[in-house]
Amino acid sequence: MFIKLYHQYLFIAYRFDHSNPVTQILFSVSRLLHQPSFMSDLDIQIPTTFDPFTDANADNSSTGSKDYVHIRVQQRNGRKSLTTVQGLKKEFSYNKILKDLKKEFCCNGTVVQDPELGQVIQLQGDQRKNVSTFLVQAGIVKKDYIKIHGF
Repeated sequence: MFIKLYHQYLFIAYRFDHSNPVTQILFSVSRLLHQPSFMSDLDIQIPTTFDPFTDANADNSSTGSKDYVHIRVQQRNGRKSLTTVQGLKKEFSYNKILKDLKKEFCCNGTVVQDPELGQVIQLQGDQRKNVSTFLVQAGIVKKDYIKIHGF
């Protein structure tokens, strides 16, 4: 509310007395303060074209990239989305991890067997941040080995 009143004051002051240097400085400062800022602390990779598995196929050829766990979001119809978790080690029980994820985030999910990617966990909704924090807190994967993809 204070910002709204401040903007109204600046507009009225600039409208009637735009030659006053104090009003000009206040008006230019308010314009600088309300420029859009970008969130640089997010570690989400934004792809230019939307194919959620393109970089997974490219990563299989290089050495050492199989250690990463890829968490992606796929847009379904309307507001519906699907979160996929791919790249967990084979010694983990995917069904037990899925059961805990479903219980923790109150969503449904399944384990899908893909011929190229192996087993993939699918969850309803956009659960990227939730899944990454869960995997780190449970000690399944270190934070450095998680890649979050999506829009």
